[in-house]
Amino acid sequence: MRKLIYAINITLDGCCDHTKMTPDEKLLEHHTQLLGEIDLSIYGRETYQLMVPCWPEIAKTHSGTKAENDFADAFDSLNRVVFSRSLESADGKTRIVRGNLREEVLKLKQEKGKNILVGGVDIPSQLTKLGLVDEYRFVIHPTVAGAGVRLLEGAGLPERLQLKLVDSKIFPSGCVALRYVKL
Repeated sequence: MRKLIYAINITLDGCCDHTKMTPDEKLLEHHTQLLGEIDLSIYGRETYQLMVPCWPEIAKTHSGTKAENDFADAFDSLNRVVFSRSLESADGKTRIVRGNLREEVLKLKQEKGKNILVGGVDIPSQLTKLGLVDEYRFVIHPTVAGAGVRLLEGAGLPERLQLKLVDSKIFPSGCVALRYVKL
């Protein structure tokens, strides 16, 4: 069965607002390596619209730095699923799903292929509550945002979720990448 990996950047106070953090070359390289482990990414509408058309456009034009272009190429090579009731259309590599989140993700995990990545806040919170996330990868930025959407805010977990740290990495910027698996 494919693993579902939740990956996100957060500040020290748990803020997930991408405008509160600035990824550097090393972080982009780190995230590009993660994209090499998957072949499908899952998003809600808001996160999808942050990622597309931005990264596919950079992949097409190679208008970024080397690290940005490499990330864009890796991102653009992936198939995507976006869960949305309101999104009218998506790019050619994206399938819009309006069905039951639990049932759809269970089907995706049963399909052949590499692991699956989920990003954002709302959909991963729901998947965590449903017990469907197998691995958590957080990059903690040395910033206190003071405001913004928080990690797993409002997830309403039925019980405490115990995780095991299996890897960590410190970046020159002071960011720390943490990789956890469910016990």
